[in-house]
Formats: sequence, C-alpha cells, structure tokens
Amino acid sequence: MAIAKKKRAAAAVLVLAIGAGAAYWFTRPHPPSDVVTIYGNIDIRQVQSAFNDDGRILDLKVQEGDRVQKGQLLAELDPVRFQDAVAKDQGQVAAQEQVLARLLAGSRPEEIAEARADVASAQATLSNAEITWQRQQTLAAEQYVPKQSLDNAAAALKTARANLDHAQQALILAIKGPRKEDIAAARHQLQADQAALSLAQRELVDNKLYAPEEGVVQDRILEAGDMVNPQTPVFTLALDNPVWVRAYLPEKSLGQVRPGMKAWIESDSFPGKRFPGWVGFISPTAEFTPKTVETTELRTELSYRVRVYACNPEHRLRLGMPVTVEIPLRDNMPQSLPAHPCAQ
Repeated sequence: MAIAKKKRAAAAVLVLAIGAGAAYWFTRPHPPSDVVTIYGNIDIRQVQSAFNDDGRILDLKVQEGDRVQKGQLLAELDPVRFQDAVAKDQGQVAAQEQVLARLLAGSRPEEIAEARADVASAQATLSNAEITWQRQQTLAAEQYVPKQSLDNAAAALKTARANLDHAQQALILAIKGPRKEDIAAARHQLQADQAALSLAQRELVDNKLYAPEEGVVQDRILEAGDMVNPQTPVFTLALDNPVWVRAYLPEKSLGQVRPGMKAWIESDSFPGKRFPGWVGFISPTAEFTPKTVETTELRTELSYRVRVYACNPEHRLRLGMPVTVEIPLRDNMPQSLPAHPCAQ
C-alpha cells in the first residue's frame, strides 16, 4: 500500500514537471523565423496562336508535344493570292513613279519647240485671213462678190485669231511646265500605292505563322486544308519558361517580403530538389473583403497574392503543379533583374 502511494506521488510530480515545461515552452518568447514559407501552384500560361488573315492552310510544321522556340515557323497558308496582290501593287507603284517623274521633269525641249511652231503657223494663218477679209471687203463694196463671201472671210479671220490665242497659251503652259498641284497629287497617289504595296507584302509575310514565345505545342487544333481566319486558333502553346508561381502571403509576413527578393521553389515531384526564383509581384489588396472591425487575430488571417518567377530551362516545373515557396529573410535584399532574366 505504501509502495502504491509512492508511485502515485512520483507520477503526479512527473506530470507537474511536464506541464511546467510545456507552459514555459509556449509562453517563452520565440526568435523570429529566418524563412517565410508559402504555398501555391504554377500558373497555367497558354497562347492561342492564329493567323492574321483569312486563307487555306497549306502546311503544319509541328505536332502536339513538340517544343518550339520563339520565332519558329509553325504553319503557313496557301500564298498564291497574296503573291498576286503583291505583284499587282508593285505594278501600280512603278506606273505612278513614272507619272511623277514625268511631271517633275517638266516639258521637253521638243514639246516647247512644237508649241512655238504651232504659234507661228497660227500667226501665218491669221495674216492670210486678214488679207483675204480685206480683199473680200473691197470686192463686196464694188458688188463683185456676194455678201456671203465677205461673211465667210470674216468668220475665217475670227477663227484664225482664236487659233493663234490658243497656240500662244499652249506655248506658255509648255514653258511653265506642270502645275505644282498636279505634282503634289501625283506624290500623294504614289504614297497611297506604296502603302498598298507594303500592306500586300505584310499580308504575304503573315501567311506564315510563327511561335510568339518558347513553349510546348499543347493542342494542334486544325489540319492542312482547313480554312482559317484571325479568330480561329491553329495551335495552343503552353508557355513554361519562365514559370509563374501563384502563392499567398499571410498578412503578418507582408512587411518581411518585397519584390526582387530571392526565393526557392520545391515540388513533391522532386524531393530534395530546390529551384531558384524571385518574388516578382505582391498584390496591393487582400484576396477577400475584410470586416469593418477586425481584431488582431483576424488581421493576421488576411492573405495577399504573390507571384514568384522562376527560370525553367530543364522544364521540370509543369504548369498547374502544386509547389512550396521558401523566401529567406536573412541576407536577401531585393535585386533589380534584367528585362529577360531567363534569356539564354
């Protein structure tokens, strides 16, 4: 009986000691953690790649699962009508260039000489018409010719004077050359024809579809022979370098993390492997509407969306993959990064 009482007393003392130790552990001040750990997923980034014009697909160069580089040829349309449009506009530009050149060159010496000859011919005709009219006037006064002959001579004299005036004006125009308004109009018409040619050449280039970014062909939607328009995607490309991690930062850690800080990304698919990254964006607002009055406990439950970037040259991080992000706080000052930090 005495032994049992001693055992119960010893057990009570042990429980009290454990309780005191636990109380001390939870009530004593803890040093701040050197790492902020957050959780999220790799964002799914896709591009619906389509042609810029209507047409019939001539050839597709890649299959589903193929990795493509930025600027790689993916597909092309039948180019015949685009080539014909370019040839037509090239002819119009060449013709208009000749029109403008002719206007800028002005009248040729032979044209001016021809205009002078026309003036001389009109002057000779006028002199002969004046002599004829005077003769007919004298004969009509003596009644040797009918009055009709006098009228005909007067009409011929009037016509000769008008022809001389016309020839003189034509000579003046030949000497002055084209009007400046005609030259300006020809210039503008040439610019319009050149713009039409540039558009046709652009459409000829656009009959080829190139990859906008590095990625993987996720879906091959159409096949050769299909008709397409700019609203019809041909491929779906998955963009996986760099990758974007969408994670959520607790409000209590908001003051410790800033854009540009280094981060480490971990995935269950690669135990013990850490992928380097950096904090690229922290949302300026919380992900849910807070209550009007919040206690200290409620404030610490607010979270802010964070985007963590990572280069993925080996393509191990897959889109949609759940990951863990660790952001060291010691010796981790925000860094400014180049425009294309993942460029080879």
